[in-house]
Amino acid sequence: MSFLKKSPWVLHYAATSCNGCDIELLACLTPTYDVERFGIINTGNPKHADIFLVTGSVNEESRKVVENLYAQMPDPKVVVAIGACALSGGIFRDAYNVYGGIDQVLPVDVYVPGCAARPESIIDGIVQALDILEQRAKDRKRQRKIVSPVVENP
Repeated sequence: MSFLKKSPWVLHYAATSCNGCDIELLACLTPTYDVERFGIINTGNPKHADIFLVTGSVNEESRKVVENLYAQMPDPKVVVAIGACALSGGIFRDAYNVYGGIDQVLPVDVYVPGCAARPESIIDGIVQALDILEQRAKDRKRQRKIVSPVVENP
């Protein structure tokens, strides 16, 4: 994470889940696993978030919220799908109101499988997301250098 100038902030949203993955995600914040050792800060404001952590499957109600939160996040951003429900709809995939996994609505960058996903797997997924975020930040900076013209003083 040498390129990032600030600690990455994560936004967690529980779409429609049994809360098993949510509990495991909260366990990542405890001293036993301590995701904050990577500089991760948990936020409730999408306008400050860099990484979007989603648990649960997507239905009509949660689709609107997920799309709204994603649209409010500044670029570059990374989406992490946590748990079987976020990956494919899980045990709820055959329900009449479930679209499936979060990738039916948003572009997902990192998939963390499991039912419920273990804290170690969640932390590994967040670390992978940090690598993707760093690469996107580098690419964005490189594009700004190419696009912005150099003005010379006469």
